[in-house]
Amino acid sequence: MLEVDDILSRLRRYPDVEAVNLYAVDAADRLILDTAAEVLAAAGPGRVAVIDDCYGALTLGAAAAHDLRDIRVHQDLLTGEQALANNARAIDLAGRYTSHDLGPELLDGADVVLLRLPRMLSGLAEIAETVARYADPQVTVIAGGRDKYLTPAMNDVLAEYFSNVQASRGRQKSRTITATGPKTPGAPQFPLREQLDELALQVVAHGAAFSGPRLDIGTRFLLEHLDRMKPDAREAIDLGCGTGILATALAKARPHITVVGTDQSAAAVASARATAAANGVGDRVTVIRDDAMAAVGDHSTDLVLCNPPFHVGAAVHTGSAIKMFAETGRVLRPGGELWTVYNSHLNYRGVMDRLVGKTDVVGRNRKFTVTRSVCGLHTAQRE
Repeated sequence: MLEVDDILSRLRRYPDVEAVNLYAVDAADRLILDTAAEVLAAAGPGRVAVIDDCYGALTLGAAAAHDLRDIRVHQDLLTGEQALANNARAIDLAGRYTSHDLGPELLDGADVVLLRLPRMLSGLAEIAETVARYADPQVTVIAGGRDKYLTPAMNDVLAEYFSNVQASRGRQKSRTITATGPKTPGAPQFPLREQLDELALQVVAHGAAFSGPRLDIGTRFLLEHLDRMKPDAREAIDLGCGTGILATALAKARPHITVVGTDQSAAAVASARATAAANGVGDRVTVIRDDAMAAVGDHSTDLVLCNPPFHVGAAVHTGSAIKMFAETGRVLRPGGELWTVYNSHLNYRGVMDRLVGKTDVVGRNRKFTVTRSVCGLHTAQRE
């Protein structure tokens, strides 16, 4: 068996974006493992749950350091789930854990929960509520993250669901919060629901879904161009669908179109499915958990809508968006269109021109740019 430090040093982010300023393990992972060492050593098989382990450091580190088995894991992002699986196979620990949705199968009877703190307070609230509802009454939650992304409000959120909440001292610009004494939860608060009167649309959102049940300003700007998006399209994809606002709005506006929403976030997928159903288009909107349309066939759709991210985890990085554009060039039929909204300073136009097809700016305001890229036969063949 390798030493824990050796294991952590071998972990990779793949299939997530890899770059010199992006890491598979950080000081917060190590601090969580060190802080939890005593309770992990006392935990039996099947009594440890890990939530939002970025690339496997918490799961594999705990398994190796304490010879733990039957660790139950939930990761919102598909790339994190895939990276954990790849890393576990590489160091011969693949049989030590199982993956689960955020719910009773993950947490029933858990004595210890390790958590990478999400940046969205609503995401933390849904996790805390779920742990308090299903875990053992004696559960110890060790949550942690990098100092620059932690706020006092995180302690307040945890205090809503746990009687004892204690922050650690900082170490290497990281910190943990230990929560014990789960309070008896009331009626479930999630998913959230909100009526968007401007779109005559109800949005359903789980805690970790980007922008929650609200309409973010980039999506609003892209929706202003909905009528111009390839009028003869019969099949469309909402790439990085979030809560499914674009997919649902398109399906409502065009009764004869079918839409596939894709997102690598489990919370987003659940939200988008519920949003489509709440608006009566669940029969024409299919939502899949996928990484940048990897499961979508070549030259199989007419229209792709995308509000791409410009963060990879906590780091500002355009790698995820470029990956999405490259896959769009593959899945669009010749003459198919990509409609994108993005922060104007990112200047994606040249990238889309190369990876998708001829790209024109069709809208610009003080913050965002909307473009249309038309996939040409030469581009589809090249990609």
